[in-house]
Amino acid sequence: MVGVSVGTAIAVGAPSPGVLDDRRAEKRAGSRTWNNRPRRTVVEDMTLTPMSKAPNLSLPLTTGGSTDELALGAGVDGRFTLVLFFRGLHCPVCRKQLSEFNRRLDDIRSAGVGRVVAVSMETAERSAELVESWHLDRLPVAYGLSEEPAREWGLYISTSIKDGEPPRFNEPGMFVLDADGSLYWSSVATMPFGRPALDDVLDALRFAQDSDYPARGAA
Repeated sequence: MVGVSVGTAIAVGAPSPGVLDDRRAEKRAGSRTWNNRPRRTVVEDMTLTPMSKAPNLSLPLTTGGSTDELALGAGVDGRFTLVLFFRGLHCPVCRKQLSEFNRRLDDIRSAGVGRVVAVSMETAERSAELVESWHLDRLPVAYGLSEEPAREWGLYISTSIKDGEPPRFNEPGMFVLDADGSLYWSSVATMPFGRPALDDVLDALRFAQDSDYPARGAA
């Protein structure tokens, strides 16, 4: 029987101390990958905080003109601006959501939201197709968002995994801007599911105005 000194035994199959040190260093450096894809850090995705100025949004509208003419985040016709980022033409959940917004614009405005716009990374052609096929005759729809400003808003980016999807597109997000152009509230997702219900958002905005409730989460 081979003797082993007390305090130096190593379990069969366990990594050597050198390997463990390498793994710890790799973890600290944040360089681990999954399927050869670099991991993004939380800080990279959290660039926009409540009460900070929202990134500029200057994009063409599918029906003509640009978002500049909407005076987003300026308190026009109501305290709040609602910016709805959606995935694009390929997304049936987006179609359902934007159709509801289009249908309920009066309800949205009654909650103190003076400006609403839906935004995607779609091309002009695909954006025109979705506006027509989804019957969006009231909701302003902007297109041509690029990846860098999408990340500035804190949106997640996906790559195509099936026919019909663009090569790269933003995942959904909903942002409410205050009258001074700062972020009041937001919700982002990594995939099409789990979006906030419109009625919940409108009820919250009514409460916020009635109670003079401040933006939270900036600490």
